[in-house]
Amino acid sequence: MENVTPDKALPPIPAKRYFTIGEVSELCGVKPHVLRYWEQEFTQLRPVKRRGNRRYYQRHEVMLVRRIRELLYEQGFTIHGARSRLGQGKAEETTSVPGSAGSFSTRIDLAQLRNEIESVLFLLRS
Repeated sequence: MENVTPDKALPPIPAKRYFTIGEVSELCGVKPHVLRYWEQEFTQLRPVKRRGNRRYYQRHEVMLVRRIRELLYEQGFTIHGARSRLGQGKAEETTSVPGSAGSFSTRIDLAQLRNEIESVLFLLRS
C-alpha cells in the first residue's frame, strides 16, 4: 500500500465538532478519494453534507475511518471482511450516541476512545 501513514504516526484528533474531507484525510492517513469510496462501502460512515455537497465529518466518524483503515491496511481484511467485522461488535464494545436529528446508534471503539482521551489528558498536563 503506497502513501499509507503508519498508525503510530497518526496525529491526535483536535477538539472540533466538524472536519472537512481534507482534514480527515490528513488525520487518518488516507486520500480523499479513498474516503469517498469507503462512504459507499461502509453504511456506518455517513458524513453530513452541506451546501455544494461538501462533506463534514464528526469526531466519531473520524474514529470510524481510523478503525476501517486499521482493519484494511494493518490487519489485512478485505472490504467485505472489514464490513462484517464492524457489523459484528459486542455490546460492551459499542455505545449509542444521540444524533442531532433524532437518535441513532453509532459504533465506537471504546479502547481507541480511551487512548484518545488519555492523549488529550497528557497534552493538558504538559
